[in-house]
Amino acid sequence: MADNLSEIIDIFSSTTDKREMRQLFEDVFTDAEREDIAKRWYIFKELYKGTPQRRIASDMEVSLCKITRGSKTLKKDDSIIRRVLSDMYDETHI
Repeated sequence: MADNLSEIIDIFSSTTDKREMRQLFEDVFTDAEREDIAKRWYIFKELYKGTPQRRIASDMEVSLCKITRGSKTLKKDDSIIRRVLSDMYDETHI
């Protein structure tokens, strides 16, 4: 299975055209999986911006457990998500 994951990572990372990437997402993931990915990204963004976990859970109608997982990810020293969000939102990177 690790080889399959490596292959799909290689395919995603080599795709630079947004239309092709969208098509790849549509081909690989179900509607529900794409929606889950979008929700998870929204949760990461809101946590990074300081939105309280309970408000996110209420707004998104998801469990606090999902929010807590995102919070733990952002707290990791090697969090790529935190670095990406920092690049997107922090004034020092504008």
